Amino acid sequence: MAGVTNRAFRRLCREQGGGLFVSEMVTSRALVERNAETLRMCTFDSDERPRSIQLYGVDPDTVADAVRIVVGEGMADHIDLNMGCPVPKVTRKGGGAALPWKVDLFEAICNAAVGAAADTARAVGVPEPPVTVKMRMGIDDDHLTYVRAGHIAARAGMAWVALHARTAQQSYSGTARWEAIATLTEELRPYGVGVLGNGDIWTAADAVRMVEQTGCSGVVVGRGCLGRPWLFSQLSAAFEGRQPPTDPDLGQVVALMRRHLELLAEVLGEERGARDFRKHIAWYFKGFRVAHHVRVGLANVSDLAEFDRLTAQIDLDQEFPADMAGRPRGRTSGGRPVSLPAGWLDSPFTDVSQRQTVAAAECFSSGG
Repeated sequence: MAGVTNRAFRRLCREQGGGLFVSEMVTSRALVERNAETLRMCTFDSDERPRSIQLYGVDPDTVADAVRIVVGEGMADHIDLNMGCPVPKVTRKGGGAALPWKVDLFEAICNAAVGAAADTARAVGVPEPPVTVKMRMGIDDDHLTYVRAGHIAARAGMAWVALHARTAQQSYSGTARWEAIATLTEELRPYGVGVLGNGDIWTAADAVRMVEQTGCSGVVVGRGCLGRPWLFSQLSAAFEGRQPPTDPDLGQVVALMRRHLELLAEVLGEERGARDFRKHIAWYFKGFRVAHHVRVGLANVSDLAEFDRLTAQIDLDQEFPADMAGRPRGRTSGGRPVSLPAGWLDSPFTDVSQRQTVAAAECFSSGG
């Protein structure tokens, strides 16, 4: 999740339970050009294993160059290609969730990434890192791509494919259609490529139910961990057959919030860390009784001392609101036509002008 899965938040989530936590989305072009902010986003804690970098790219050669840097310089143990971003500024240039519609371009990028990872690992004498791809069902219900793209990814040698069971048009609205995950799981079974399911995993019970209903190999959590980093301890317990820990009371939530702010200050600096923390306030407090002036104050918090002063005014003796456990958090917008380049849907193959349009899709900063 761009702007959320920074090193501080990943550490907080790791403290709560096991799992693979990917970096913020970084653009291949920015990495190749050694953009300072991009390089910062590609840093990990010394004990963070496995290290996973999420790459965005639309040009096969640039993606390959970025992968060579990641593998050759030992930056990460896993590379995940983001082909599912529905943000208009990305799709209107043919990137993100719009890209798998173009068969030739999608295939070229998958082959370039896997090939560069294998060749570079062999050249420098390190284990070949798995390359994976995350995508959506398609652009809209009339332009579904996930089965075709899944076959392409599998033939290219992707270690696994993650599917967000919504279209780009849905964005984050409505309900994820898990039956698509089941379909893709069956389609890719002959290749020995596992499918990871994504969409509407708000509780550990949701994750178990997804695996049982779809046969997928595992789950990807996005919005479900916003304001709920303890979800990972519950997921670990559920998949190990243990009783998941109960949701924390408000006192425990506030303690986690303070830890989050501490980590952000350590990683980003006090001022920048406080700014980053503000967007998490509503997610943490969803369903709890917290006075309006305290919420507003924390949404503008500047340091730990101010956090302590404001949270001292909260009645911390509140159980976790049971009716909020499975409620959506984060973005819920969607349902609008997808912004696409002119003539994008006319053919599943690119022409010269479309390749030029797509090349411009990387002309935005990492994390965008």
